[in-house]
Amino acid sequence: MPRERHPLNLNPLSRNTSLTRRRALLGGAAATALAATGTTQAQAAEAAQAERDVDVAIVGAGLAGLTAARDLAAAGKKVLVLEARNRVGGRVLNLSLPGGGITEGGGEFIGPTQDRIKALADSLGVATFTTYNTGKNVLFKDGKRTPYATDGLLGSVPPIDAAGLANAAVVQGLLDDMAKKVPVDAPWTAEKAEEWDRQTFETWLRANAVIPSARFLMEVACTSIFSAEPRELSLLFVLFYIASAGNESTPGTLERLTETADGAQATRFVGGSQQVPLKLAAQLGADRVQLSAPVRRIARRSDGRYTVTADGITVTASHVVVAVPPPLAARIDFDPLLPAARDQLSQRLPMGSIGKAIAVYATPFWRADGLNGQVVSDTGVVRSTFDNSPPDASYGALMGFIEADEMRAYDGASESEVKAEVLKDYVRYFGDKAATPTAFVLQRWNNEGFSRGGPVAYAPPGVLTQYGKALRTPVGGIHWAGTESSAYWNGYMDGAVRSGERVAREVVAAL
Repeated sequence: MPRERHPLNLNPLSRNTSLTRRRALLGGAAATALAATGTTQAQAAEAAQAERDVDVAIVGAGLAGLTAARDLAAAGKKVLVLEARNRVGGRVLNLSLPGGGITEGGGEFIGPTQDRIKALADSLGVATFTTYNTGKNVLFKDGKRTPYATDGLLGSVPPIDAAGLANAAVVQGLLDDMAKKVPVDAPWTAEKAEEWDRQTFETWLRANAVIPSARFLMEVACTSIFSAEPRELSLLFVLFYIASAGNESTPGTLERLTETADGAQATRFVGGSQQVPLKLAAQLGADRVQLSAPVRRIARRSDGRYTVTADGITVTASHVVVAVPPPLAARIDFDPLLPAARDQLSQRLPMGSIGKAIAVYATPFWRADGLNGQVVSDTGVVRSTFDNSPPDASYGALMGFIEADEMRAYDGASESEVKAEVLKDYVRYFGDKAATPTAFVLQRWNNEGFSRGGPVAYAPPGVLTQYGKALRTPVGGIHWAGTESSAYWNGYMDGAVRSGERVAREVVAAL
């Protein structure tokens, strides 16, 4: 779901940077890719010249922008990706651990029906492994710690009271049934779109999740999925998000969003999820990816082409793909002004609030206690956790999500203050051994200049029905990508890849 270190005044692909340095910054695979294509130092330096003329300029080197670049380049188009950070990947980030190894600070899980991210990873030679899910989960509620099996009749549902379980089952069934009536490519056209978009998810839950324990489960699911509170979300947006958790042949369900086995958290990437954008950027080559180049202005010229002005480089292009979250796209100066509907849409889609706290241990000791590292809690700064250990279990890693109100409460705290609170939670969940990690890594997306939150920009009430049509509608030669624009797996890595593929088709048809 958090992770970025944005550039200050370093331009890793500048004219004066060595080819070796450029290759390193695009990832180890970049060196191999550049060498294989016979790229010379002079050619790589030319790629970083102050002015470029291309068919398509792409803003953002996350999975959406890089996928669009791959497909456009394959179609014979001249492309350049402009990335604000000094790395590729966007909200997908590997974090180095002090003792060696990596952990994921951003998006990391994939699961069934996430076909496009899996196909991309396979094409790049990035292997996957099953998320550790052997042993019991832990429910921490009302001050009581309860380990519970996930292979019984209730599956992974926490063992709350019978009335709460029955109510939660009814609520989930209602949400899934309502979601089936939401067109994923145009949720604002649903028969009850106006009714559903007038209310928050919290309002609906209060009317339907009438047993407190059932409401607790739904609220935990909400913050875990969106990193936002139920009061912040349009019911229509929640239903669309559930509907989007599938593919063209498989309807989305709430269960698929929340589950580990057979759900959105089923699988991880060997070497970390950032291996996918790193290898994709290497495949594109240094001449097509410009780092440390925040785009400041996109202006249409008298000849109908566009001038894209970024730090250290100016690009002329026939078409522009903006592949960053809508609230960040809104910070770019557009000339002429964007249509009011598009600009108003961007103003009304805030980012969720999320952080990830990873504590590293010599071994995954909780496994010996029969636990799988997964927690659901009603208290603490971390209220859901996963076992983030590598596939060989050469060290143990507990990852906790800090989300919504909890994340906002600690945006201004020091890392040591956050660490102290997180470790208190881990001790409550896993015992005294959790108090002394060998390393601790914190990634707060709210405080990242080129993300300002995550995992997704969400829609409060009234947004989709009033402004949703502008989400993917091109403005002249300006096209919109990013996971927020995806019909399927919106907010996930798969949605980002899908959006890049869609926008590439769109641009090729327009050229």
